[in-house]
Amino acid sequence: MQKRGIMLETQVIVVGAGPVGLMLAGELRLGGVDVVVLERLSAPTGESRASQLNARTMEIFDQRGLLERLGETQRESMGHFGGLSFDVTGVPSAYPGFWKIPQFRTEAMLQAWAGELGADIRRGHELRSVHVTDDWVEADVEHLGGSLRLRAPYVVGCDGEHSTVRQVAGFDFPGTDVTRELLRADVVGIDVPNRRFQRHDRGLVIAAKRGGDVTRIMLHEFGQSARRRTHAPAFEEVVTGWHRITGEDISGGTPIWVDAFGDASRHASAYRKGRVLLAGDAAHLQMPIGGQALNLGLHEAANLGWKLAAQVQGWAPADLLDSYHAERHPVGARTLTTVQAQALLLLGGPEVEPLRASLAELLELDDVRTHLAAMASGLDVRYGAGPGDHPWLGARMPHCDLVTAAGPSSSTALLRSARGVLLDFSTDRALHAERSATAAAWENRVHLATVRSRPGGIPPEINALLVRPDGHIAWVDDGAREVRTALSRWFGSPAPGRSLVAEDIITAANSPRHSLGR
Repeated sequence: MQKRGIMLETQVIVVGAGPVGLMLAGELRLGGVDVVVLERLSAPTGESRASQLNARTMEIFDQRGLLERLGETQRESMGHFGGLSFDVTGVPSAYPGFWKIPQFRTEAMLQAWAGELGADIRRGHELRSVHVTDDWVEADVEHLGGSLRLRAPYVVGCDGEHSTVRQVAGFDFPGTDVTRELLRADVVGIDVPNRRFQRHDRGLVIAAKRGGDVTRIMLHEFGQSARRRTHAPAFEEVVTGWHRITGEDISGGTPIWVDAFGDASRHASAYRKGRVLLAGDAAHLQMPIGGQALNLGLHEAANLGWKLAAQVQGWAPADLLDSYHAERHPVGARTLTTVQAQALLLLGGPEVEPLRASLAELLELDDVRTHLAAMASGLDVRYGAGPGDHPWLGARMPHCDLVTAAGPSSSTALLRSARGVLLDFSTDRALHAERSATAAAWENRVHLATVRSRPGGIPPEINALLVRPDGHIAWVDDGAREVRTALSRWFGSPAPGRSLVAEDIITAANSPRHSLGR
């Protein structure tokens, strides 16, 4: 990064140092890209509103070797759809279920990881304006020491539902405003029984013991419209609402924090507008039911990171960056639809009881539970595959223990470098030699792994798989199909020489690096 007068230059500006922005920053650094992360808050809040990671998020963390950094985790086998509980562990993943990890721990882990990789994370820096030209994005930023201007080829807004990036860049954000809301608080010093979506005559209540003497409570009074709020609700509002619904007095408790969230639903019409992109809550606003928002945003960061790095590095195929919107916007739309359906079931009064009873019957069926569990876990996402394509094409690569020419490994461990992986299961020497010679032209972007014996779970008709850096399958050889077209489609034209890959980035992160004089 260089300083030119009042202008500082980098390659990507990420606005927002929540989990999504930090995940994206790490992915960009693995791709060899300089990145500055701007965060308005001077320090993390320490609050943990989102505390649930799904199976696909755990897989993505495993792909980058991040699971051990999370520390102790607690798995829950039960999920819900609109408050109707069902087992979510019957899915094909190494991490079935939901994993309870406080958001502040996830955020701290990602900040440490991105920082070690060399991301320049600047807290107490608030974006004020963005100016886009044909070649650059210029961002005006205020901080405690004054102001600065950053310039980069791209900026990504990961700055939440009130995104400054989305607003100043003029993204359309259609949808509906909040009509009903839940009050939520972490409270110390109360003794109420745990409740999971308990419906009373006057409303819905939830209570769950957290660590220490903390209880998280949520409530909604049936038929009550959402208020126009400029500040968080007072604890007294929670106390009186809880008493009206349950008859219990929690006024002796001490709130750690209190907030309100509602059923507003908005979705950016586009995730990319030229040199400006959106991810996480900046791109979609939904009621936080089942931890969908955080996981959705992390999956977007994994999808976008390697593509944007390729674009900046200059080897991306023409439409690679546009595939971010093409792949992730439908996933976001489907998630918002599902959340809206759950909100109707969860917050509706007596009028929704017949529908809840019918859905409860359906949840007794294995196929229904499996379908909803895969959807809630983020495991059923398939990119760009048509009706006649192999069912593995576009799907995520499952974890497989492998014995390769280089020794024992796994399909997950091979993704640690954030490069593509070509897994060759073929026993045909001539075909293997031809495929190896072809893949060698992309060796700086794709790792060729010769698998000595076919692992369990890989269908016998599959001779090779090309896996993208985000863990999704880009090409399936179920005969003798040519891999060159797929390599060009996802990894650009073959280029001689060696590019900067993850091993170099990790080494560089331990060396002194240029400072911008923060």
